[in-house]
Amino acid sequence: MGAESSLTSTTWESETIREFFANTSIHKGLDPKDRYQMTAPEFISRKEQGKPISMITCYDSWSAAIIAETDMDCILVGDSASMVMHGYESTIHATIEMMAAHTAAVRRGAPHAFIIGDMPFLSNRISRDIVLQNVRQLMQAGANAVKIEGAKGNLDSISHIVDSGVPVMGHLGLTPQAVNQFGGYRVQGKEEQARRVLINEALQLEKAGCFAIVLECVPAALGEEIAESLIIPIIGIGAGNGVDGQVLVLQDMLGMGTGKDPKFVRRYLEGAKLIREALNQYHQDVTTKTFPSKKESYA
Repeated sequence: MGAESSLTSTTWESETIREFFANTSIHKGLDPKDRYQMTAPEFISRKEQGKPISMITCYDSWSAAIIAETDMDCILVGDSASMVMHGYESTIHATIEMMAAHTAAVRRGAPHAFIIGDMPFLSNRISRDIVLQNVRQLMQAGANAVKIEGAKGNLDSISHIVDSGVPVMGHLGLTPQAVNQFGGYRVQGKEEQARRVLINEALQLEKAGCFAIVLECVPAALGEEIAESLIIPIIGIGAGNGVDGQVLVLQDMLGMGTGKDPKFVRRYLEGAKLIREALNQYHQDVTTKTFPSKKESYA
């Protein structure tokens, strides 16, 4: 079945999808002060209301504590931690133990945030029992949901995870765990056949029970088309402005890198420059013995 004919296949399912998420909130009936900032069902509500969703990556407690004091909607503990925090050249080096440790750290820093934990490389491509053990590790570490890259070969696992009571966020387009298959970090969905495949895969993820999908590095027109075709929200990263929300890597938007940023990154701070200046000033104060001062010393 082609992508165009598949676009109408979710019409009869739309109310079922809304009803499913409306009735499965783990915070239903709780006092507002006891709720997380968001819940999985609220993602669809935000899309229906036309309110874009803001998501940021985070890997540690002190950054999470800062994010917790902002207006950010949710936090993604991405497997990009293997690159940003551990210095690996790709995300395939992330392990479930690594992701659980980072998720736990973020939860300690942001106790009331909605946190999505990334399922790392091949952790969801094993037996059902082991997949659920991996999911359990992330959830018990503090995640409210898990994210899984790709649709092909994952639909049964996603449905099983959702049926087991765990919200799942999908991820399509440039899925970094498949970088070796793509031959590098390249824009996806530029050709007609690839466009049709991505549209159909997005519909399949929605049908499997995903409450949202990250769409990475695709043409803006395709991002908008997919967003308009689905009930669930599309969170873009390099997918244009016609989607239902955006996600960036915290260190990228804070200007913490020293190399060239991807095209889709907007720097909101020159963090690396500020840190270098602060460290150099501290070094100067130490070597000139202007630190510590009497005010900064004990009597």
